[in-house]
Amino acid sequence: MAGAKDKTRFLREGLFAKYVVSLVGLVVFVLAVNGAMETWISYRATKTQLTDGLEDKAQGAARRIEQSISELERQISWVTRASQDTLEKRRADYAALLHQVSVVNQLFQLNGDGREVLRVSRQSTTTGGNADLSRDMRFTDTVARGVSYAPAWFVDRTPVMSISVAHSGFNAGVTVAEIDLGFLSDFLSDAQVGKAAFAYVVDPRGRVLATSSKGPDVGKDLSKLPQVAAAIAPGRAPDTSGTDFNGHSVMSAASTVPKLGWSVMFEQPTTQALMPIRDQLVRIALLIGMGLLVAILAGTLLARRMIIPITALRDGAHKLGEGDFSHRIDVHTSDELEDLAGQFNRMADQIQETYSNLETKVDERTRDLAQSINELKVLEEVGRAVASSLDLNAVLPTIAARAIEITHADAVLIYGFDAATRRFNLVESNGIDKSADGAHVTIDEGENILSDAAGSGEPIALADLDQAAEQPLRDVAVEAGFHSVLVVPLVDQQGTLGSLVVLRRASGEFAASIIGLMRTFANQAVLAMRNARLFTEVDHKGRELAAANETVRAQADKLREQTEQLKDWNKSLEERVETQLGEIERIRKLERFLAPQVAQLIASSDSPEGLLTSQRREVTVVFCDLRGFTAFTEATEPEEAMNVLREYHAALGTLIFKYEGTLDKYAGDGVMILFNAPIQFEDHTKRAVKMAVEMRDTIGPLTERWRNRGHSLGFGIGIALGYATLGQVGFEQRLEYAAIGSVTNLASRLCGEAKPNQIVVSRRVYGIVEPWVEARALDDLQLKGFNHPVLAMEILNWREEVENVVDAAAAARRRG
Repeated sequence: MAGAKDKTRFLREGLFAKYVVSLVGLVVFVLAVNGAMETWISYRATKTQLTDGLEDKAQGAARRIEQSISELERQISWVTRASQDTLEKRRADYAALLHQVSVVNQLFQLNGDGREVLRVSRQSTTTGGNADLSRDMRFTDTVARGVSYAPAWFVDRTPVMSISVAHSGFNAGVTVAEIDLGFLSDFLSDAQVGKAAFAYVVDPRGRVLATSSKGPDVGKDLSKLPQVAAAIAPGRAPDTSGTDFNGHSVMSAASTVPKLGWSVMFEQPTTQALMPIRDQLVRIALLIGMGLLVAILAGTLLARRMIIPITALRDGAHKLGEGDFSHRIDVHTSDELEDLAGQFNRMADQIQETYSNLETKVDERTRDLAQSINELKVLEEVGRAVASSLDLNAVLPTIAARAIEITHADAVLIYGFDAATRRFNLVESNGIDKSADGAHVTIDEGENILSDAAGSGEPIALADLDQAAEQPLRDVAVEAGFHSVLVVPLVDQQGTLGSLVVLRRASGEFAASIIGLMRTFANQAVLAMRNARLFTEVDHKGRELAAANETVRAQADKLREQTEQLKDWNKSLEERVETQLGEIERIRKLERFLAPQVAQLIASSDSPEGLLTSQRREVTVVFCDLRGFTAFTEATEPEEAMNVLREYHAALGTLIFKYEGTLDKYAGDGVMILFNAPIQFEDHTKRAVKMAVEMRDTIGPLTERWRNRGHSLGFGIGIALGYATLGQVGFEQRLEYAAIGSVTNLASRLCGEAKPNQIVVSRRVYGIVEPWVEARALDDLQLKGFNHPVLAMEILNWREEVENVVDAAAAARRRG
């Protein structure tokens, strides 16, 4: 029963199913891909062919409609000839045209002013109607272009349009013909459209003007259909697909009647158009079905021929896995499967033989493993005992006792290595009295077994000491009755700690398991010795740390005292910073109208308010401005005027601060400077005149540069000496330091009398600076605001060598 279930699962889920499904899938995939490609190609070809056919029919119908409209236009133009100059003749021509052309419903004539003079229909004739159509597009467009076509409209669901033709001659009038568009359906007969297709004509608004027998109703608005919207939209390419008036998918082609803006639509239902494609899909489905049956039959036959030997191999592997090594596989296919079965049988023979040998080896390994477990138990006990103490004097005897227990030796020696003296010193022994004097107590590093083991890091065993070379340890061991020795180095990554020496009275080789076990034991012993040494060092460091802690506590107390002192210093520093910030604020306010060094001097004064309070004092006033500046600003762009003022003020400002003058104000090109206020100078008049000379020499090159730029400007200076009232004027948010008195007016008037590059000073000024200047007298000046003539001098140049002006700090020290 279980075998039947396995076979069923194998056929359903195993290789059989995979082979059959793979072959069937491959065949179906190839046939499906081929069918899809053929269907796609046929679909494209069929769609292109149908679309081209519909487009040809639409273009043909559009041409025939355009030709019929042109013929109507020609027939209507016949009744507009100039020879018919009376209403009676025109009526006769209209009646003849109605008789000859059945699609014309009525004709009416408009005179040159757009008024109706004659109307002829099939039922009646009207003259002198006098209706005013002068603003009607049928009249205005016809007069402008000669012929016009009015948009179609519907009368009782019958489409109607009008054709208007201008008469020959100047201002001769217009003939308007109303056309019944029912004849358009003759161009969309079933013979021309086809059995499966339908056609219709739409105006620019999407309304149906004519239709075939299967088409939409006349007058129906189809502007919402996508293909119709594309056809009537200006500049848009027509769609080749869309939906018909019943919502079914159709293939579409459109052609335009240029004169009228109509669109001729030919459409065919998509289901009928793609009927050959559907038939082709049915053929492909039948072909895939037949291929599927053939693939299933072929796959089943091929899979069974492959699955039977594979099943035999699987059953053989199953029996071998259950331990039946006597089972053999019988396969005769003369191919790779038969070779595989042969290899499988040979493998079963080898496994059967190996299994027999394995049982024997397992018994041997079990005994060895039991012995190793016992040794590991002892080693665990040794490690636990060694790690239980951190006292080196207690650790070493434990290591020696456990080493004898593990190796079943007769004696154990433990040597410690002194790196400073390069010697091995006996520190512990078991089985030999370590207090006895002898060559084994201290062994120098060199040609001996201890050094060799420490250098290689590996244990060294001597099976017979009687045959070994002479060494410090050999003679003592032989004399004590020991004949074999095992030296295990006690080393780690930090260096050599010493050696563990195991002695036996019997000669003979040490077992490899004992040597390996002692190597592990030595590693544990090294760890225990390191821990013990580390404990000793930590204890020592702890005592040192306690002493350091006392020192740190004392330093902390001292630091606390220093912190209190630092707080006092910070408080003092904050007060000093606040004081300095106040001085900086005062300097910032003073620098608005004083030189920086003067402002700093006032700010640093003990009583700065006293320097700026109102008082009367002798001052020297310098006033300067530019000659011709007013005319310059009237004829020059404001930007250029501002550039000139920037250069001018920059040159003057540097010299004002250099000579420690007080800048009273800027007024356009005019600048007023005070000397001896608020800071007093003994040589204030000398400073003012010397500054004026340097200003003239500085502004001179600037005027030349301005002249090169087309600006005719000169520089004049006036200087006066006298008493003035000094103090602050203005309000709280805006204060200025100013001088009030006739001396300021005198300086201004002298500046006004100065010619370009001329310095005019009063006689008092000249009297003070006479030793240092070259000057010439001027005629007495009649100045505005002064009752008597004013004596003035012109300063030509400064005779003294250029001297350095002391700075504000030096002046402060001099006054102090």
